[in-house]
Amino acid sequence: MKRRVVVTGMGVVSCFGNDPKKYYESLLEGKSGAALIESFDTTDFPTKFACWIKDFDPGEYLDKKQARRADPYIAYTMVAGKKALEDAGIGKGQLDPKRAGVLIGSGMGGMGMFSDGVNTLRDSGPKRVSPFLIPYILTNMGGAMLAMDYGYMGPNYSISTACATGNNALIAALEHIRKGDADVMVAGGVEAPIIPMAVAGFNACKALSMRNDAPTQASRPWDQDRDGFVMGEGCGVLVLEELEHALKRGANILCEFAGGGLSCDAHHITEPRQDGEGVAICVKAALDDAGVKPEQVNYINAHATSTPVGDMAEINAVKKVFSQPEKIVMNSTKSMIGHCLGAAGGMEAIATVMAMVTGEIHPTINLQKPSEGLDFDIPLKRKKKDIEVAISNSFGFGGHNATVLFKRYQA
Repeated sequence: MKRRVVVTGMGVVSCFGNDPKKYYESLLEGKSGAALIESFDTTDFPTKFACWIKDFDPGEYLDKKQARRADPYIAYTMVAGKKALEDAGIGKGQLDPKRAGVLIGSGMGGMGMFSDGVNTLRDSGPKRVSPFLIPYILTNMGGAMLAMDYGYMGPNYSISTACATGNNALIAALEHIRKGDADVMVAGGVEAPIIPMAVAGFNACKALSMRNDAPTQASRPWDQDRDGFVMGEGCGVLVLEELEHALKRGANILCEFAGGGLSCDAHHITEPRQDGEGVAICVKAALDDAGVKPEQVNYINAHATSTPVGDMAEINAVKKVFSQPEKIVMNSTKSMIGHCLGAAGGMEAIATVMAMVTGEIHPTINLQKPSEGLDFDIPLKRKKKDIEVAISNSFGFGGHNATVLFKRYQA
């Protein structure tokens, strides 16, 4: 018998703020977080907008000296991680430190810190490079610093699988609890990529929308006029807990984290397999891991990035698993918060859990001319729905696929 794992807390840093309920209410209202970038000069950039985080203040969640020194991805991790623990009703010193771990992944880590360091080296020489450069560019440092604050000595490392990172981290954390390595894991994904180097890089590989005249309409998953994804940023963290441990301390159980699936397309560095075989393997693996039949799933939070190639590849893949797509509600969180890369899995897991908790599913915005063959129930306005079993998909450059499965908690 596998040890059962439940979700008992959530924390988020997003373009809609740092509270999961407000974050989800913005999604239900169909708001777009896209706006012209103000943090650097975009004059020469083909894409001049993103779903970037405005007026971020870590407050008391990060020491002011550290806040000045650290890359934003670390600050996002500290805020979302600590808020998730608060939401779970867990304070410092309340857990056995040897039975608690942290697993928060990042696709690129402190890329802003690295870019600034390169500029300093070029302009001022090696003696002016920050002594914090190396520690603060590492993808593992956000989770490490969170563990230092709480004294958690359990499993702690970072996973980096591009845009599948968040889901990979959640699945790895799930397995640590199942195996008995820990009773509580703080897990998710984080990214702070709205910097010149990252935007230029994604522009160079023709991945981004260039709808500069209408940023809020640029992320349009499954729409015939989609022209690329909109970059986003943030952090999504879940507190995962072994069921008996959660019950013993009287935790508020949001749902059960019942399974996960992994696969690789083994096909191309950026493009998905058009036959969808890799994704189908991944989704089936999640169902098998959870002991769930395809007909039990009634909600899918899709990867759906708004790219011409990727969106329908995912649709074709999940149709291989679900024979009655019209009975399943599907949506794209990225239509409003953009593609948050390594943070996407964590932030979309929160949207999935919130849909289960509230009984309301958020719309997919900007879907004006649906592509042929969608077949799933894709709401254009908030929709009431009792969700029994939900999956959330994340796929990354390199062909990495990861699916997480949540279901309504039953004693």
